[in-house]
Amino acid sequence: ADGTGNPEIQAPAIAGLPQWYVEAQLQNFQAGVRGKHPDDLPGLRMRAMAVSLNREGDIPSVAEYVSSLPVHFPQSTLHGNAGAGASYYGVCVACHGTDGMGNEMLHAPPIAQMDDWYLVEELGNFKIGARGGDPSDTWGAAMRVNAMMLDDQAMADVIAYVQTLR
Repeated sequence: ADGTGNPEIQAPAIAGLPQWYVEAQLQNFQAGVRGKHPDDLPGLRMRAMAVSLNREGDIPSVAEYVSSLPVHFPQSTLHGNAGAGASYYGVCVACHGTDGMGNEMLHAPPIAQMDDWYLVEELGNFKIGARGGDPSDTWGAAMRVNAMMLDDQAMADVIAYVQTLR
């Protein structure tokens, strides 16, 4: 109810995400740009929810509500090396900013307020094409290229660094 997520069902914290980002992601789920890959079970669940928002104004209303919730900074659950992650973050800063709070013009969300386990999951989804694999997902394709350069340890390290930006 408060948008703080539920890791037990792989539901990330969404409270306080920008309205533009929530709208764009709900639209992507509705259009099948996200939530179609068989290895992305949380995405498949989310797509079904997004499709249920079928009345005019549903998506903007939900997005406005989510963005109005107080930002929740979830506890870190990973044990990466933030010092090593700082060097990897040099690529990320161009879109997500030095503070990790994103950039609407580049369709880059505020990753500093996201669950670390969710960021690992989504980097993995970019690597396998569950995100950024749809030909109409220009911004996701750019992110996919960056994610493919990271191995598991590099992912844990860069996300550990992102957690220090809070």
